[in-house]
Amino acid sequence: MALGAQQFIPEHSDVDTLRKAVQDCHGCDLYRDTTQAVFSRGPADAPLVLVGEQPGDEEDRRGLPFVGPAGRLLVQALREVGIAPDQCYVTNVVKHFKFEQRGPRRIHQKAGVVEIAACRPWFTAEFALLRPRVVVALGATAAQALAGGQFRVTRSRGELLPWPESAEHVEDFPVLDPPAKFLATLHPSAILRADNQQIAYEGFKADLAVVAAALR
Repeated sequence: MALGAQQFIPEHSDVDTLRKAVQDCHGCDLYRDTTQAVFSRGPADAPLVLVGEQPGDEEDRRGLPFVGPAGRLLVQALREVGIAPDQCYVTNVVKHFKFEQRGPRRIHQKAGVVEIAACRPWFTAEFALLRPRVVVALGATAAQALAGGQFRVTRSRGELLPWPESAEHVEDFPVLDPPAKFLATLHPSAILRADNQQIAYEGFKADLAVVAAALR
């Protein structure tokens, strides 16, 4: 049964302290079978924050978010639209890898409401320390964690919106000051699964180009 992460979060933290403390989190059962928790990478004062669902297999092994195939695709797209990847702060809603073991392979399983709720205190503590100009949700799980369960990426992807008002009504979720802009797009892993990867990739880049223009 998920206890939630709140009891594992140190007081008066900075991002580096949170990155270390998350390794001791037993707020849900995902920690039992993973290599380690994966918190974030990038400067905490970055103007752009990118939020995904959870670490994958390679991320779990290396301890960094977005370093697998989806991460490499993300870096490529950022560079092509003129955004420096090393100047972005990259994180996930859920800090442990949820998977199903199939022989030697670990197959990604979508994070459920229990894991998302249990991990939310980490996400909340983390966001309270960030001051981005733009926040990008990569995929539906991240978008709904930020903008509420009614948000649909299919309806609003690529639109530069005010920081989600719904965040103000979620317990302990920070109101960004100064306010940021918010944009939702595909998760890069969805591009890798697409029937026509080139079309999906070009659409993804078009969304990121909106972000690049906003940052300029």
